[in-house]
Amino acid sequence: MSNADSTVTPLKSLAGEGVSIWLDDLSRKRIESGNLAELIENSHVVGVTTNPSIFQAAIGSGEGYEEQLADLATRGVTVDEAVRMMTTADVRAAADILRPVYDATQGRDGRVSIEVDPRLAHDTVATVAEAKQLSWLVDRPNVMIKIPATKAGLPAITEVIGLGISVNVTLIFSLDRYKAVMDAYLAGLEKAQAAGIDLAGIHSVASFFVSRVDAEIDKRLDQVGTDAATSLKGRAALANARLAYEAYEEVFASGRASRLEAAGANKQRPLWASTGVKDPAYKDTLYVDELVAPGTVNTMPEATLKATADHGVITGDTVTGGYEQARADLKAVDALGISYDEVVQQLEDEGVAKFDVAWNDLLGTVAGRLADKEAQAK
Repeated sequence: MSNADSTVTPLKSLAGEGVSIWLDDLSRKRIESGNLAELIENSHVVGVTTNPSIFQAAIGSGEGYEEQLADLATRGVTVDEAVRMMTTADVRAAADILRPVYDATQGRDGRVSIEVDPRLAHDTVATVAEAKQLSWLVDRPNVMIKIPATKAGLPAITEVIGLGISVNVTLIFSLDRYKAVMDAYLAGLEKAQAAGIDLAGIHSVASFFVSRVDAEIDKRLDQVGTDAATSLKGRAALANARLAYEAYEEVFASGRASRLEAAGANKQRPLWASTGVKDPAYKDTLYVDELVAPGTVNTMPEATLKATADHGVITGDTVTGGYEQARADLKAVDALGISYDEVVQQLEDEGVAKFDVAWNDLLGTVAGRLADKEAQAK
C-alpha cells in the first residue's frame, strides 16, 4: 500500500479520521483485471464486503467464470456446490490481495466478508454449521463470515465467535437489535476465553444499514404530507446511525467489555452499510460525509466510493456531537404516527427476503450455465 501521495483527498481525509473504507462489491473480473488491487493502492480501500445480491450480479454476468463452470459441469456437481465453489474462490482470491493490509493493521482491516446461505437466516444450528464450513473452505485468516442479525442469528453469532471465527453481523436496522448484537459478540468472546482461544485474533464488525431506513421513513413522511413531515425527510437514517454509535461507545466502555479488552479482545466496530443514497434528491455522499467517526467502517458501492473521491466533504467527526438532535429527529417522526419498531422490523424482513431472492436467482443462473456446459461437452 503506497498511499504515499501527500495530496489530501476526501478519501485520505476519511481514512485519517479513523474510518476504514471497504468496497461493497466483488467479482472475478474485478480481481483478475487488477481493479481491486488498484483500489487498495490508490483509493484507500482496506476491505471488501459481499452479499448474495453482489454474487448474483457477478456470476450472472458470466465474466471470468466460464472455465470454472466448465470444470464443475464436467464433475457433475450440484448447483449449490457450484455456487459455493465459485463464491469462496472469489473471496479467497480477494483475501490474498488484501493480505498485506491485514498484516499491516494486525488483523483490523484487510478483511473480506462472505455471507452464510440466506435461506438459513432463521435457523441457528444450520447457520453455525454453515459459518464453520465457509471459514474452512475459504481458509484465510482475513475472512469474515457474515451472519444476519435475526433473532435466530444472535445465538449463532455467540457460538461462531466462541469458536474463534471472525464475524460480520449484517442486516442490523434497529437500536435494540444492535445492542443485542453487541451482547452476542461479548458472550462469544467470553466463550472463546473459557475455551482458551486467543481473543486478539477474533475480530467483528456490526453492519448497521443506513439508506434503507430513509427510503422507508421518507415514503411514510410523504404520505403524512405536512410541512413538518417534509422537513424530517433524509434525517431518520442518520439519526438512527448516530444513536447506534452512541450505544457502541456505551457498551464498549462497560466493565464487561473492558475486562475482555484487558484480555486482548478487540472492539466490535460499527460498519455503515447500504451507504449509496436511494433518493436522487440527496447528495450522493450523504451517508459518508455525515457518518464520520473514529473506529468505524464505511462499506461503499463503487459509485459511492468514486463520488466521495470526487466531491466528498470530510469535516471531521460528524457523529458524536449529534446525539440530542438524533433523538429529537426520531421522536418527531414517531410523533407523526410513524412507528419506528414497525419500520425496522419491516426492513429486516425485506432484507432477508431480498437476499433469499438473489440467492435463488443465482442458483437458477448457475443451473442454466451448468446445463449449457454439459450440453456443449456432449
